[in-house]
Formats: sequence, structure tokens, C-alpha cells
Amino acid sequence: TLSLAAPVYFRRRLRTEGFDVVVEDLNKVPFFAPLWGVGAPVALIVHHLFGATAFQEASLPVAAATWLLERPVPRVFRSVPTVAVSDSTVEDLVRRGLPRSRIEIIHNGVDLEVLSPLPPEERFPEATLVFLGRLKRYKRVDLLLEAVAALVRRGISCRLLVAGRGDDQPRLEALRKSLNISEHVDFLGFISDAEKRDLLQKGWIHLFASANEGWGISNLEAAACGTPTIASDVPGLRDSVVDGQTGFLVPHGDVETLSRRIEDLLGDDEKRQHLGVGARSFAEGFGWDASARAMEAFLSGTLRSSLAH
Repeated sequence: TLSLAAPVYFRRRLRTEGFDVVVEDLNKVPFFAPLWGVGAPVALIVHHLFGATAFQEASLPVAAATWLLERPVPRVFRSVPTVAVSDSTVEDLVRRGLPRSRIEIIHNGVDLEVLSPLPPEERFPEATLVFLGRLKRYKRVDLLLEAVAALVRRGISCRLLVAGRGDDQPRLEALRKSLNISEHVDFLGFISDAEKRDLLQKGWIHLFASANEGWGISNLEAAACGTPTIASDVPGLRDSVVDGQTGFLVPHGDVETLSRRIEDLLGDDEKRQHLGVGARSFAEGFGWDASARAMEAFLSGTLRSSLAH
């Protein structure tokens, strides 16, 4: 209902405020701000679109509605200056029909002072895998549980800490029980920023097996803490993980390959530390100050272009 209420609220309460630029943040469901008659130039920020992934997450009516609402995006936003958060998002937008010349990439950043590595001896003493994010079906945390079960069957000692909450948690808890890995998987629920930093600094490996992302910010947060990531080789995640440099990418849904990669990395301290150094070096290219300067330049350019016409 937010998409329906937003234009009404804008016209009643905000239209006369004299904005220089109106920014639409397109994160899955569009508002179609260019159709509102906002009286100012519109800019677009896109994280990622669901596409067919919506049918993995939501009920058929909701998924179909989401998919249908994405269809007019190329027509409505064709002439709108656009920011995408990753190369994968750019590729998706261009494939859908938006002109590449109207799209600029500005990556999401991380706080490189708050998120920083600890000495190796301050990591958890036991082999610890970490996931941070919403517990939604399309995040495919179930693949992580299945990988842990495979490791346990092979006699590999490890634990998985799952931080976050969401409507997929009951299904995941039932899966944990059915896989007989309750002693190896803990659901931590919502955690504070300080607790998140602690997990990323002390965990051995960060895991992310989502089916589709715009960027995968937790990969970069882990990298800032010097923690390598093993992730699905899918749009977004392949932008925030450099295979063999900051971690590894594995075929999405391939539990055997995922578990083998985890096993190899858990058993090789030197490789894990080498990837951690590479991860931190990669993350240092994505501070928030640089992102903010790029966004300021983009918005200023949008305004200048509007005034020139």
C-alpha cells in the first residue's frame, strides 16, 4: 500500500516545498515518481530488482504483482539520471531497456574505522562461520545449514552463527532440527552494530548464499574486518567478492562445492589470513566519504542538467 499512498501524500504535503531534486530509491517495488508531477528533476537510485527471484520469496499473487510492477521501469525511467550500486545492477537495468549512458555506478560503502581487523589470535578459538542478514527465503540460509550438515557428517568441527531475523526463521529452525545440527547452528536474532562488528572480526569465514543481491553489503563489512567470504556466484555477490582474492564464489545451490570450499578454508590458516588481508585491501576502496562525494556530484549534475534545459 505504500506505493499507492506515497504519491497522494507527496501531492498533499510536499509538492510545494520547492525541492531541487526528488530522489526515488528503487529497492524492489517502484514508486514511479516521474509520473507524479513533482515539479523538480527526478533522480533514481537502484539497488536491485527482484525479477523472477520474487517467485522464490513471496506467495504467487505478491510475486506476480512485484514482477508486473517492475515491467514499466524501463519506459518510466528511460530519461531519468540513475545510480546503480553495482555492475550487476547496471547489467540488469540495461538488459531491461534503460540506456547505459544514463546510469552511473556508485557503490555502497562501509565505515573503515569502525570495521577493522583484529589480530588473528583474537578470533574465536573454534572454527566459526557467520551469516548476517534478514532471514528471508531468497537469502537461501538453508544452503548454509545443509553445508554445515555435510561438514559435520565428514567429521569437521565447526559452528554457524546466524545473526538476523525474518519470516523464514521458523522454516530454518525446523531444518536445523531435521538435519540434526542444533549443536552446530545458533540463531542470534537481531544484534546491535557493536555485536555485528564483533562477529565479523572474530568469525573465521563469512557466508552469503543468496539467490540475488544488488551489492551484498555484508560481504564488504566482513572484508573491512579482514574476514573472507564464501558466497554464491550470482549478481551482486560477484561484485562484492573477488574470487580468490577476498574469498571464493561457488555455483549457487551447489551445497557440495560450498561445503568443500568451507572445509578447505577452515583447514588452511595461512590461506584464510591471506584472503583476509586481500579482503581488507579491497574494502579500503569503498569508504563512505568517497560514496558521499560521488553522490553529491551526481545530484549536482542532475540539477545543472535540468536547469540547462
